[in-house]
Amino acid sequence: METQISEPHFITTAQLKEKIDNKEDFALVEVLGSETFAEFHIPGAVNVPVDDTFEDGIQKVVPDKNKVTVIYCRDIECHASAKAVRRMERLGYKNVLEFHNGKNGWKAVGLPVETGGK
Repeated sequence: METQISEPHFITTAQLKEKIDNKEDFALVEVLGSETFAEFHIPGAVNVPVDDTFEDGIQKVVPDKNKVTVIYCRDIECHASAKAVRRMERLGYKNVLEFHNGKNGWKAVGLPVETGGK
């Protein structure tokens, strides 16, 4: 039986804001480098860069492969989030959403951001 990778599912800015406002149980992961994460990130996000350690890192941060996980990077032209989604699906994650507006899109509409490390 061959592994079928589904098309990524997307989440809009409004849907992500609603999840955060409703304090839903989900993981929010920025997949850019740590310096970029420290510049600013969406509140509540954790940082797991898409690099050679991504598979180990994501499994530590999100051990439950059925947990809803929202992945984002800088903006719609950044492909790091799409790469991360594909790599997570290969690991067996079932509920991954890509926020392709990214943190720039979030900030551009006046939503709050945080600065600093992890």
